[in-house]
Amino acid sequence: MIELKNVSKVFESGEKQVTAVQDVNLTVEKGDIYGVIGFSGAGKSTLLRCVNLLEKPTTGKVVVNGRDLTAISSTKLREARKKISMVFQHFNLLESKKVYDNIAFPLRLAGEDKPTIKNRVDQLLEFVGLSEQAEKYPDQLSGGQKQRVGIARALATSPDILLCDEATSALDPQTTASILELLKRINREYKITILIITHEMQVIRDVCQKVAVMENGKIIEQGSIFDVFSNPQTKTAQNFVSSVMNDRIPKSILHLLENDSRHIYRVTFVGDSTGYPLLSQVAKRFHVEVNVLHGQITELQDIPFGNLIIELQGKEDEIRRAQLYINQSVQLQEVLADAN
Repeated sequence: MIELKNVSKVFESGEKQVTAVQDVNLTVEKGDIYGVIGFSGAGKSTLLRCVNLLEKPTTGKVVVNGRDLTAISSTKLREARKKISMVFQHFNLLESKKVYDNIAFPLRLAGEDKPTIKNRVDQLLEFVGLSEQAEKYPDQLSGGQKQRVGIARALATSPDILLCDEATSALDPQTTASILELLKRINREYKITILIITHEMQVIRDVCQKVAVMENGKIIEQGSIFDVFSNPQTKTAQNFVSSVMNDRIPKSILHLLENDSRHIYRVTFVGDSTGYPLLSQVAKRFHVEVNVLHGQITELQDIPFGNLIIELQGKEDEIRRAQLYINQSVQLQEVLADAN
């Protein structure tokens, strides 16, 4: 569906050159909800705009639906863009136009007749839950309602791909959740491929199936949500994951590590193992005390995922036996003083 091959984008300012995107390779399969996350200045928004060639890559190829957009004429590019819509952070609505006319705008540009426009706009107003707001102006709407108008407008031309540039960054958490549910519904019911750019890891966790992490214009890590969240490989990814998974070890626990005789471990549970009373069994089978110090169980792509910090107390040989037993079922990793 979307394939970026060795894409780079260099901006020139006088005698200076700024590389916003550097040698990026990325594949988004048909039907994916794919997230790209990074801090401000990572190059993610520039990367997104390369997909529909609002920013033409300096080098590399952008292949959409099997067609290299960097190698076609401007006329064919305009046609290709009709199947690639965008949703913006600050809505980009026409303030002088009513909700109905904002949604109808791309259809009028496409030369559709009035009955077709009315049917499509009415359908989309109902889909995004704004049928009663059709005659209102944008300044009469809440932020969430404005974004729903922006999404409806983006869907007007029945695109194959929806590009979302920080689409929830201007919204409160409750409204963000409702917009993410709407995006999942769009993906499910309209079979639209969605590429989301964000700096909010919770957005990635709640809606995406795959994720790429950007830093300094490069993709430094990518994979399924479960793989990246359960075992982030880079420091940047680890920081993002920690921001939503609450897996940082509290200072009060790190303080315990100053005593060399403490045996403190991180235990990672995945899937069915979260429902098995493993730690209870450890306490029964071995002469050790199990002290749960910190942790939580959440879900990643409907798969239970648990992360606990525990302390084992007892004789050294019994602790070693308990470690071996735990490692047969779940991941056990000793927590060191520099764990954070």
